[in-house]
Order: sequence, then C-alpha cells, then structure tokens
Amino acid sequence: MAHRPPRAELRAAVSRRTATRLSALPDEAVHALLADAVYLERRRFSGLRGQLADDDRAEREAVEAAAHHIRGDRRAWEGALHGLVERYFDEVHNDFSDRAYRFATRLLPGMLTRLLTAASPTDLLTGRFDPASRIRVQGEVERLARLGAKHTLVLAPTHLSNLDSPLLGYALYAAGLPPVIYGAGLNLFSNPAMAFFMRRLGAYTVDRRKKHELYKDVLKDYSTEAIGRGQHSLFFPGGTRARTGAVEARVKKGLLGTALTAWQEGLQLGRPQPEVLVVPCTLSYAMVLEAETLIEDALQETGKSRYIITDDEFSEPRTVATFARKVLDLDASVTVHFGAPLDLLGNPVDEEGRSLDVGGGTVDRRRYVTDADGRVVLDEQRDRVYTERLGEALVKAWHRDNLVLETHVAALAAWQQLRRAFPRLNPWQLCLLQNDERVLPRPTVLAAIERVLGALRGLEDQGQLRTRLPSADPAALLAAAEDRFARFHSEPALQSGPLGVRVFPKLALYYGNRLEGYGLEPVARGGAAEVA
Repeated sequence: MAHRPPRAELRAAVSRRTATRLSALPDEAVHALLADAVYLERRRFSGLRGQLADDDRAEREAVEAAAHHIRGDRRAWEGALHGLVERYFDEVHNDFSDRAYRFATRLLPGMLTRLLTAASPTDLLTGRFDPASRIRVQGEVERLARLGAKHTLVLAPTHLSNLDSPLLGYALYAAGLPPVIYGAGLNLFSNPAMAFFMRRLGAYTVDRRKKHELYKDVLKDYSTEAIGRGQHSLFFPGGTRARTGAVEARVKKGLLGTALTAWQEGLQLGRPQPEVLVVPCTLSYAMVLEAETLIEDALQETGKSRYIITDDEFSEPRTVATFARKVLDLDASVTVHFGAPLDLLGNPVDEEGRSLDVGGGTVDRRRYVTDADGRVVLDEQRDRVYTERLGEALVKAWHRDNLVLETHVAALAAWQQLRRAFPRLNPWQLCLLQNDERVLPRPTVLAAIERVLGALRGLEDQGQLRTRLPSADPAALLAAAEDRFARFHSEPALQSGPLGVRVFPKLALYYGNRLEGYGLEPVARGGAAEVA
C-alpha cells in the first residue's frame, strides 16, 4: 500500500509551494491575488443572506481579517495569504490511515449497502442491495494491479452521478486495486451516510463555491504534493456530473496538469518511483438517480453558469434508498470499466508501463521533459500541450469503452422520432409538449430501435463502443427499457399504451444522449449514419 504522508508534512509542503510561488510575483500581483479572494468571498457571503453555517462564519472572519492587510505592506499581504492557504488546506484535507482502510474494506460491502439503503450511518436497515452481484467490474484489472505496485495511478472516470465515488471505491476494492484519494464536493457531505463513508476512504473536500484563484491554487498544490508522494488519486476530468447525460467530450485540465507537474518534480528530486500513469474509467448506469434534475439544469439557460447543484435527488437520503431498492437491485445495474492506461502525454503503455508510439514501439517518455543531459526542463506552454493531448486520449477512451444499454437505445430512438414529428421545435419546446402530442406510434419507435441496433453492431465491430443489450429484437429491448424506466422516475421516459409509446421528453433526451458523438441521430430519425 502506498505511503501516506503525515498531515503536518503535507501541510508544510503545500505552504512552501505557496511561498515559492508568491516570492516570484511582483507586489501588484500578490496584492491582486489577496484582493480577488476577499472580494469573491465577500460576494459569496452576501448571497447567503444571513444563513451562514458555523464553517461559513469562521471563513468570513478569516477573510475579513485578511482584508485588513490589503492596504498594508507586502509582508502583511503575504502573511494574510499564507493564513488563508493553511485554513484552506485544513478544510480540504481529511486524515486517512492504512489501518482504518483495512478495517473499512472488510466491512465495505455492508457499508455500501447501508449507504444506499439507510437514512443515516447508524441505521440498522441493510436493504436488499448486494454490491457483489450488482456492480460489474471489467477491463484491465490484473494489468493495473501490477502497474500500481511501481507506478502512481491517477484514475480518470466519466461522471454521471454523486453515487460514482462510493461505487468506484467499491469497484477498486473488489478488483484488488489500490485505494485512491479523490476530491469530493462539499455538498456530498450533507448526506450523513455519504460523509461517514467518504471520510474514512480517501476523500478530500472541495468547496466549489469558492471561485478565487488562491483556493484553486491550494487544491492544485494539494493534488501535486499528494501524487508526488505516491498517493494513487482519482479525478473527474469532465468536472461536474454530465448534465446532459452524454459521455464527456472535453476535460478540465487543471487537476490533470498536477499529475504532469508531480511526475517532473519526482524526476528532479530523484524519487524512487516517480512514474505516474492515467487510467481512463467508464461508468455505465441503466438508470441515473439525478437524471431529472441534471437534464432540467442543462436545458435551462441559467444552467450554463451553474457550477454545482445542491438541491437534487441525492440530497435526500431516503430518495437514495428508494433508488437503490428499485433500480440497483437489478442484476449488473452498474458497470465499471477500467480502461487501458496512458502516460501523461496521452500515449498507451505496455505491460511494464513503458510508453508506446503509434507503431507500437517503446519510447522513453522522459525525453519529452528533459534536455540532452537528462535534466528536467520546466515549460508551462509545452505542458499545456501535453495535457491537451492527454485529455483528447481520455475522451477517445471513454467513448471506446462506453457500454450501451437498452435504456440508451430506446430513449435515443424515441427522442429522435419526436424531433422528426416536430422538426421546427427546439429541445426545450419539445419538452413542453402536451401529453397527447408526445405519443408516438409503436411501429415507428420499433423501426427506429431496429435501425439503431444495426448501426451499433457496426460500431462495436469497429471497436468504437461496447454494448450489453438483452435482445436484438426491438420489441424485447423496448420492453426491457420500459421496465427500467418504470422503476424509479416519477414519470417514466417511455411507456407503451393502447395509443402508442408515450414519451417523457426530458428523460428521453437525457438517456438518449449517452449515444451522442457516434453519429446515430440520423439513423434513429430514418436517415443515413453520420461519421462520428
């Protein structure tokens, strides 16, 4: 198991990194950094309108104390900034011990059961959820276990639900892979069962309400120092949960860049195991707990500027329990696929972790960041290009490993037929159709499903995606999808009746979007496939 640096060691390292960065900045830049933090935090507090929690009150006092130093000299500015940095570190860091992890993993199946079926950590109800039979773990498991002994692994999953983190934690445990640290949004800790689980299994806290650069720098420094010290980590490079339900088409590069920095620093410092590999990971759900809230947020114009949702289905523990009981109790209702690992430049690696070129030959990746004498050369612009390449490789891997389920196929077919029936309406207008306007002829939906199935077979043969479908018969697939849809959502995405197939447009759009990026939309409408 990887060495876990003591809290004091990590705290001092993050503080030193801040001091080094500040010492290289002119007075105006240091002043601006502090002023930006004070201004944005004051604005955040004013938006709370007096409804401050204890942590917020303490935060406000710290910010106001720092504000007094804005008009002082440089030593005062730097001192105030260092004070905020240490406060933010204490907010972010959660202690993790190997002993506690070993104990927790012995109880992990039961803990996950209680998380998904109980209203609080002390609730004695265990429900019927059996993670061992309901979560399917696939992919490069044995290879990653070998590589993880000599390399620091950074897991990079797709992100659909707040359930992703605990399910990934279970999948790592079930696969025999090493534990990871990961950033979890502050809002997740509002669920007491989730907070109980995460604080003991590697989560560090991320408060996305804090928008200023100083806080973001602390998060990056924390990640860099942790990875550099050999802590296997998990990022969601897509950022927040996929609002539309689609596989992410782009990544946020900030935290990915910390892995590249940590690798280069490890080479500079001569650390015994400096190498870092990135593992793409794809999660596939037949149903998503927060689907209704997420797609509605995506459709709202104001949703473009929202960074975090705090009032969705996940915030109510009993709703989580209902979801687990009705949906996750299905056989293999969640699939976690660990993909082929990549180096930090986006290249595939062989069984020993050596980088491979396009022809399959091995290359020394250290040459990309060192000079002729083997010394590391730091270059921010070059590193941004490398991280961009890594992001592109992750997106390709996510789409290649995406598992297509019956709910995705049926929803895509129905949504595209709804678009065909009302070609002048945009997605928001389609979602406002009256009940009788959103009933489609059943033969029309079945024909669309059949066309999509045919196109999917071709894409799977080309290695562009994976499928797990109950039947090649459109009627059987539609029935299976409708059974899933009827289990949880207040109004099922699709429901057959005497008049045809009734469509709930928002959910049909959400689940159909899982097939976005493969050029299947024209096929579902009745035309030729587009090149993905």
